[in-house]
Amino acid sequence: MKRLLLGLAAFALVLALPLPAFAGGGRQPDDLRELSHKLRMYIGSAVDVTALAEEADYRQVLNREFTHITAENAMKWESVEPQRGVYTWEGADAIVRNAQRNRQKVRGHTLVWHNQLPTWLTEGVADGSIDAKELRRILRDHIMTEAGRYRGKIRAWDVVNEVVDDEGNMRESIWLTHLGPGYIADAFRWAHQADPHAKLYINDYNLEWNTAKIDTTLAIVKDLKAKRVPIHGIGFQGHLGIQYDYPADFPAVMSRFTDLGLEAAITEADVRMVMPATPEKLATQADYYQRMLATCAANDRCVEFTVWGYTDRHSWVPGWFDGEGAANIMDENLAPKPAYNALLSVRRT
Repeated sequence: MKRLLLGLAAFALVLALPLPAFAGGGRQPDDLRELSHKLRMYIGSAVDVTALAEEADYRQVLNREFTHITAENAMKWESVEPQRGVYTWEGADAIVRNAQRNRQKVRGHTLVWHNQLPTWLTEGVADGSIDAKELRRILRDHIMTEAGRYRGKIRAWDVVNEVVDDEGNMRESIWLTHLGPGYIADAFRWAHQADPHAKLYINDYNLEWNTAKIDTTLAIVKDLKAKRVPIHGIGFQGHLGIQYDYPADFPAVMSRFTDLGLEAAITEADVRMVMPATPEKLATQADYYQRMLATCAANDRCVEFTVWGYTDRHSWVPGWFDGEGAANIMDENLAPKPAYNALLSVRRT
């Protein structure tokens, strides 16, 4: 009991810590939407489309707090075309309509990825019934159809997602194997043709610190720009864990990309921990979130900070990392955690 009381007292202390005044000594923002306006950047969240439809409290907080939203799964290929030529746009449409009603911009996620592909596509490639020529046509049709459907309604698309592996090699996928590395440039050109006004991004995880992945991604970007391929942005996913050191070189890494003329976004931020959560772990989590947002705020070309789900009620982390969780800025009851308050303290420098 004594240990429990001490833990509760420490947690209360974390919540009660004074936060720094906002720029110019002004009042700290009351919520993330106000912070978004103060920092002059979009602050967003990934959206669970089922929760959006069925949970009024989830929907209310999402629309109160955020100026930008991303479809967590509803725009992925297996979701929008589960059977060849049979499209299911309901989830993606619902997210776009919700954004329009609530003065939010939308990030489209994602047009080309090696995961969450429909089985008709992967099985057709595997058994040879879809050859390379047809695969290229299928990819073009997918990009043109989806990006074209939401033409003028998407601020930015993650055109290609996770195309570099952890060793810094081009990721082995059906796209690389059957189409060669030129599929990346093709995807950007087709996306631009379908929606000339959308910002087009390359998006990846561990770009905050993995030197091999950073160098290869930089080389891809430089090659695309040299070929006048329409690429506009770099997406740093921002999936961190407090059991690992914070990537202290992240500001310099971001600058290496923005110095090439790209805009930047932190697209999928969360900070997981080994459970159970403790006041000390939550304080470290808050520090990591604050430093990520501060990195974006300090770079004039960083335009968006999006969390990969804002509540622990709906999080991908426990299903992927055994024994880990509590990765988001609000708890299961949608109550703000220390990380939420830490974000409100960030100012543009």
